[in-house]
Amino acid sequence: MYQYSDFDRQFVQQRAAQFRDQLERFQAGSLDGEAFRPLRLQNGWYIQRFAPMLRVAVPYGEINTAQLRVLAKLARDFDHKEAHDTSKANAALADVPSLPDRCAHFTTRQNVQFNWIPLDRAADAMDLLATVNLHGIQTSGNCIRNITTDALAGVAVDEVADPRPFAEIMRQWSTLHPEFAFLPRKFKIAITGAREDRAAVPWHDVGLFLVRNTDGALGFKVLVGGGMGRTPIIGSVIREFLPWDQILNYLEAIVRAYNRFGRRDNKYKARIKILVKAEGQAFTDQVEAEYRDIVEQDGAPHTITQAELDRVSAFFVAPSQPATRPNGEAQITQLLQADADGQAAFARWLGRNVKPHQNPALRAVTLSFKRVGSAPGDASADQLERAAELVDRFSCGEARVTHEQNLVLPWVRSEDLPELWREARRLGLAQANIGLLSDMIACPGGDFCDLANARSLPIAQALLARYEDLDEQHDLGEIDLHISGCINSCGHHHSGHIGILGVDKDGQEWYQVTLGGSDGSLLSGDAVPGKVIGPSFAADEMVDVIEAVIDTYRARREPGETFIQAVRRLGLDPFKTAANAVRVATARHDPVTA
Repeated sequence: MYQYSDFDRQFVQQRAAQFRDQLERFQAGSLDGEAFRPLRLQNGWYIQRFAPMLRVAVPYGEINTAQLRVLAKLARDFDHKEAHDTSKANAALADVPSLPDRCAHFTTRQNVQFNWIPLDRAADAMDLLATVNLHGIQTSGNCIRNITTDALAGVAVDEVADPRPFAEIMRQWSTLHPEFAFLPRKFKIAITGAREDRAAVPWHDVGLFLVRNTDGALGFKVLVGGGMGRTPIIGSVIREFLPWDQILNYLEAIVRAYNRFGRRDNKYKARIKILVKAEGQAFTDQVEAEYRDIVEQDGAPHTITQAELDRVSAFFVAPSQPATRPNGEAQITQLLQADADGQAAFARWLGRNVKPHQNPALRAVTLSFKRVGSAPGDASADQLERAAELVDRFSCGEARVTHEQNLVLPWVRSEDLPELWREARRLGLAQANIGLLSDMIACPGGDFCDLANARSLPIAQALLARYEDLDEQHDLGEIDLHISGCINSCGHHHSGHIGILGVDKDGQEWYQVTLGGSDGSLLSGDAVPGKVIGPSFAADEMVDVIEAVIDTYRARREPGETFIQAVRRLGLDPFKTAANAVRVATARHDPVTA
């Protein structure tokens, strides 16, 4: 993974010192709240329902064990809810038994969040993060956010080219870019180098696919204008092939056009997706005109040289490992099969949590952070420390935060899989549920976020408890279930095979259900937003509603048919009828539609 230079380290440390000065001036009263707000946001500090929330940047998801251990220390020593007055909780939150603290939360943007760090300890937290080259720069604000990619980047067997060197070059280009610090709205970029999209690329402001043309030359397929929120839109292709060395010049042209023409009068219409949808071909023409000016008039100043790509790529070579025992791939396969035959749980874990690798002697392994009794994506201080030990022992000190809120170990020797499974199982991180119903995505929702209309975590917990049986989950097959607490879509409900959206109606929590969404993976097909199946449902109906939907699939599926395939074949009506029958049974009516 990329190693920070002396300049990089000094930059992060100076930024932490700058934030300390800003915080001290705010606490002393010489900097008012309105002036301090953009400064804290630029360093990843939000003010949530009960306490500040810190978002830590994990560029393209790569993280090492020193960083995991610092995150564990941050969770244990800083993330304390008793440090805050939660007496302001409103009646809707009064029945929450406990809000998790002393833990980190993996996000869909491959970042890490903390929900209970007091603002008066914020500067100390930033100093601690800086010791391992972590920070919160550009994790918030109207700027280019953390660039995300495939968690299997550099190891996936279907990879055209490793996207990580390009993601790192883009990170350096976009960090504190003087022209793009105050865009009309936040701006998100995703990149993948694989044939299968595991990064939800079309759902981003800019989505990039590494491809090869008919001559075998490497370049990018460029999409613009994707996004979720109030108006879910799939990105439009504006370049089928752009030579790889021109990607920064072309991104500069895209963001210039957005910065110039994007709306600033209405934050709900300020994302680039609204501009692209409104202008159509005219937007593409403007980008191409900006690009020509950058190349012809400015001399293409951001062209990536082969030497620079080689320099950055050198940080992403496979790590050196102890030699694999001289038993050959056939003997490794025999070893795994022997263990699998003896232990059904291990066999399931191999099938769900272990992925093939470019190196036949290695595997990529996912540690699951989806379990009953914990919010999806939450990792306690102890789990972070124990996970770091596993990463050190089995994955050369490197891990990846995933879009699905789990942790991938990308450099595991095949012969170490049985031991890794036993250790992960002891820590509660070996659930064989990757891609199944319980491997759900959920935002923190109304338990923490001021923007949320409803809580996500109680719904997630209830569904995790209802579908705890792995036999049942494996019988149902792959189902992507995504939950958002509000229309901002941090839980990516639009792209779920089953999506749940929290809505506020007359001060009560209600939930819309969508079916048929896709993030663009091979299993799900082309990226598409799900469709709402009727009026909203009350919180206490939600488990029964989802169960009715799933039972309809179970009863009407054809042999070998997945949930998303059944939805597309049958249409929404049978699922809608089953879901609405729950409301009839409980005599509960949507206050808006009743």
